[in-house]
Amino acid sequence: MKQILPAFFAAMLTSALPVVAQDMPVVVELYTSQGCSSCPPADAILHELAARDDVIALALHVDYWDYIGWKDPFGDPAHAARQRAYAAAGNRRSIYTPEMIVGGTTDIVGAKPMKLAKAIAEHASQPEQVEMALSRSDDELRIQARAIGKVRGTLTVHMLRYTPIHTTRIKRGENRGKTLENANIVEGWTVLGTWDGKAPLSLKTAIAGDKPAVVILQEANAGPIVAAARLR
Repeated sequence: MKQILPAFFAAMLTSALPVVAQDMPVVVELYTSQGCSSCPPADAILHELAARDDVIALALHVDYWDYIGWKDPFGDPAHAARQRAYAAAGNRRSIYTPEMIVGGTTDIVGAKPMKLAKAIAEHASQPEQVEMALSRSDDELRIQARAIGKVRGTLTVHMLRYTPIHTTRIKRGENRGKTLENANIVEGWTVLGTWDGKAPLSLKTAIAGDKPAVVILQEANAGPIVAAARLR
């Protein structure tokens, strides 16, 4: 059965989040698994967020639940490694699904739309530190950024692609018999380099296919996300 976010929660997410400039979206990372029975409600929330321009909603499927009966086809050990880095940065002893990380700093356990809406609003209200723009010419992606506030330390330049929507019929495991619709499924997460913010950033990288691309500028050691941009 398709998981649908209750209309009340959807309306709350829409009304609680301020409208902000599209060039300063808030990144919401959902750590999830198709083998986790607690994840579909959080997946549904992310599905709602995926339609927003002022939020970059990303589903990072992990592989550590594959042993319980269903191997998530989108599970990636690199996603679990990123989640562990967040846990270490926040002095948390364990990782779990579902977990949402907002702006690289705020962690939310489970499907909690009120807490999520509050966290997104708080991150959206923070002063902009970096302006960033993406453009594409054929199979080349160009990234340009400049500091407009104080940049602390060296930032890591991340790039990823995502599949906007995919429906899967689950045949085994905790979600056996369900049809799950996952949104913004992350793949191909790579690090392009670093930037100290002193001079304008100008990078070019190869890109193929028509899947959306996201670039994230983040402080080292799973620190705060300073800027993000998306090219659909």
